[in-house]
Amino acid sequence: MAGYHHGDLRRTIMSAAVQAITESGTATWSLRELARRAGVSHAAPAHHFGDRRGVLTAVAAEGFTLFADALSPFHDDLLEMGVAYVRFATEHPAHFEVMFTPTLYDPADPEVAAARSRADAALAAGASTLTGGSPRTDAIAAWSIAHGFASLWLSGALPDDLGATPDTAARPVLEVLFRGRIPDGPS
Repeated sequence: MAGYHHGDLRRTIMSAAVQAITESGTATWSLRELARRAGVSHAAPAHHFGDRRGVLTAVAAEGFTLFADALSPFHDDLLEMGVAYVRFATEHPAHFEVMFTPTLYDPADPEVAAARSRADAALAAGASTLTGGSPRTDAIAAWSIAHGFASLWLSGALPDDLGATPDTAARPVLEVLFRGRIPDGPS
């Protein structure tokens, strides 16, 4: 049978899921489609993940782990953390979509909970550099700003002339909000 001895079958199926989500979103693929993409038996995804929710739970756990790794180096620089947030979203759109749609996966899964806790801690550390509000409000404000920009970039809703890359487009916008600097412009 093709794909019987596949090496890291779980990783292969996860990669197929991320590819399917990137191409067509979270709603249009099936476990059978993942098996076809991965070149394994149609039962293999169910054996490793149970069902679609199991696959999406694994994608969310992996996403939060990657996300925490992307944010952690910038714990003392909220602007750079915001740029890293946007960069993560644009480099990992499938993970980003799943992570922030908790109805798709099991948020109580221990791997998801641990990875999300690491990501939340990184965000809280960055937001702790803000002043003027409660730490929780500051963290939610910073998260909302970076997440909103990332979502607008991914949807293509931002002006074309804002910047060629998400980093260059996000930096001046986030700087206005995180550092309180008003960009130079017509007076």
